[in-house]
Amino acid sequence: MISTPPDLLNELTEVYRDLHRHPELAFEEHRTASLVATHLRALGCDTVEGVGGTGVVGVLARGEGPTVLLRADMDALPVTEKTGLPYASTRDGVAHACGHDLHTTWLIGAATELAGRFADWSGRVLLVFQPAEEIGRGARAMLDDGLYARFGTPAVALGQHVGPGPAGRIGYRDGVTMAAGDAIRVRLRGKGGHGSRPEATVDPVVLAAATVMRLQTVVSREVAATDPVVLTVGSMHAGTKENIIPDEAELGLTLRSFDPAVRDRALAAIERIVRGEAATSGAPDPEVELLYSFPALVNDQGVGEAVLAAFRAQFDPARVVAAPLIPASEDFGLLTDGGRIPSAYWFVRGTDPALYAEAEAAGRIAENIPTNHSPHFAPTLDPTLATGVQTLVTATRTWLTR
Repeated sequence: MISTPPDLLNELTEVYRDLHRHPELAFEEHRTASLVATHLRALGCDTVEGVGGTGVVGVLARGEGPTVLLRADMDALPVTEKTGLPYASTRDGVAHACGHDLHTTWLIGAATELAGRFADWSGRVLLVFQPAEEIGRGARAMLDDGLYARFGTPAVALGQHVGPGPAGRIGYRDGVTMAAGDAIRVRLRGKGGHGSRPEATVDPVVLAAATVMRLQTVVSREVAATDPVVLTVGSMHAGTKENIIPDEAELGLTLRSFDPAVRDRALAAIERIVRGEAATSGAPDPEVELLYSFPALVNDQGVGEAVLAAFRAQFDPARVVAAPLIPASEDFGLLTDGGRIPSAYWFVRGTDPALYAEAEAAGRIAENIPTNHSPHFAPTLDPTLATGVQTLVTATRTWLTR
């Protein structure tokens, strides 16, 4: 059984709080990357910075054996933190509201354990600290920068994410686990003019409003109820003054889907609706731009069975629970090279168990328990910090133990 030493937990707690105080947005993770590299070099890892922009790769090697990739994402979100924590973000409008600071800390902790305490493994551990997960570009950037050509192709890729639920529980789902993600920018063109003379204009604000409402029918009327899809218009920008009709409006959309055929149908419907509403308004042809796209996250059955068996041997089996299908997206799947590298990805719950039980008993989990991306999201560290280190170490040793 693995138990994380108290002195290491104290050190990791300070690392986590430091990272939480100093969040950095996608491809701006310079301070975070430097901190990570300092820790890895102190452990004796071969360490390279600047992979894929601000990514860091460390290699632990010990004898012959397979290569296991462990991945943590590092970037924060453009969110103003409202947790009230004594170690809350010191940056206005930027916060670790998704837990990537904890992911980074977990991987530093796992590297520390594997480099020091455990001598019963042989092979290579590829420690991948990835930038820019929140904008879906970090994994691709590291791959395009020769991640596998430079550091070797792993036999298996492993990752994890913190989320709401009683702290200490570990959630896993076989097969399709997280949604494919597409981000779309729509630029609606109109003809601007004075607010007192709308008849002399083509109002893109009205066009944007009509388009937003019509887009709601993609899920409700064009996709079967048995096919999970989420389409969200997350941003809408137009105009500078109340008495000026602007020339254009911009919408920001996100699409989450699990089936490639359903995704294709939804994307086609989005473009058809946007162009159709523009034509109805007498507006010029709009621009529809796919900003980024990544596939659904799919867990390999064989890897999953091995990881689950190891977790149930390491932890109380009651702590290892089934995870639901998750409509959020993750670019970790890109690291599997189109599914050619078997992988497993799981979830470590991080809510105070007493608070979660109280909300569950009251039927108010959605109202009372902050989720990832909420300005109030703040994982409890006990036992979440130790659990995340132990899951990574346990899973890694499943492949590398002599």
